[in-house]
Amino acid sequence: MSLHIIVDGYNLIRQSNTLSVIENESLEAGRDALVNSLIAYKQLRHHAVTVVFDGTEADAILQEPRTRRGGIQIVFSHKGQQADTVIKRMAFQERERAVIVSSDKDIADYAEQQGAAAIGATAFEEKMKAAILMPTGTMPIDPEEPTEWKPTTKKKGPSRRRSKRERKRKVRTRKL
Repeated sequence: MSLHIIVDGYNLIRQSNTLSVIENESLEAGRDALVNSLIAYKQLRHHAVTVVFDGTEADAILQEPRTRRGGIQIVFSHKGQQADTVIKRMAFQERERAVIVSSDKDIADYAEQQGAAAIGATAFEEKMKAAILMPTGTMPIDPEEPTEWKPTTKKKGPSRRRSKRERKRKVRTRKL
């Protein structure tokens, strides 16, 4: 099962230290910087990526609500509609395939109710930077996973096991 990463565009830009500085120059420069980062990430990870922006904040000359650049689908909400609504609709459609990138608690809660995984904007930005900086062909080691078996007399049973929903979410976010 391939992942579909759905990014709340302006939320990620405004949560990021580097992208927010670029956005202060102009809104379009911030969007372009985000899209360029996502293109570099997609070339390494090969997940489907969609970035959603509020159409009300887009330039007046913007005609296309949906475009594609470098394999990234760019979606602008319609006039009078928030990007949150578009993201929620996509989370409902994609369900367990989707990973929603937003620090908006309302969006994250809705996505998880629909079976999608949610990750905060700053956490995703760190994963994106790590993927871009990491040499190709290597996978990061998860510190929570044991690398080798260590004998112990301490019993571990189902009472310590995470819920099925949490385990599935962890698997999906680990793939980022």
